[in-house]
Amino acid sequence: MRTLTGALLLSVSLLILSVRLSVSVCVDGVSDTEGVLGKPMKLTCILCMKREDIKAETHVSWSYVQDGEEIPIFVYDNGPRELDSPLKGRLTWRGSKDLQDISLGITNITRNDSGTYHCQVLRRFDFDSFTPSVTILRVIKLEVKDRASLDPTALYSEIMMYVLLVFLTLWLLVEMVYCYRKISKSDEMAQDAVYS
Repeated sequence: MRTLTGALLLSVSLLILSVRLSVSVCVDGVSDTEGVLGKPMKLTCILCMKREDIKAETHVSWSYVQDGEEIPIFVYDNGPRELDSPLKGRLTWRGSKDLQDISLGITNITRNDSGTYHCQVLRRFDFDSFTPSVTILRVIKLEVKDRASLDPTALYSEIMMYVLLVFLTLWLLVEMVYCYRKISKSDEMAQDAVYS
């Protein structure tokens, strides 16, 4: 009885601990590096830094590198703001309110959009007597193509789906024949029993 009670208490304790430790998860994302001519695209920039219990001031800046020169294109400083640049009028804020996701959208991709983009975040944390700051830079190299490249994973998945469909259909057919024979045999045995 003691071991059962101990095991039950241990299980309940572990359950409570796991529920307490489970929090929302943020995963640093990697941006697509291929855009399709004339289509919209999202430049993904996700920087996970837990900030619920710590006050932090966040400044985001996006820039485009053209001929070795860095051209500012977008900032988030108390709100999203598009800057004068060759991309003006085609940029949209695609980030989250908590500024973990600070992604940027580009509409109507052109060949001139190919190149290197910088996503830079400056976070100043506010502790009682100490205000450290962290600056993180993500580099995204974008290549614009006429058509989207064929994704081998999607191709393999589609092939496997059709193979499974054929296999499952054949298996179902075999099962139906087996069941039909079993039912026929049982009917024959029942009729023989009636006439005997």
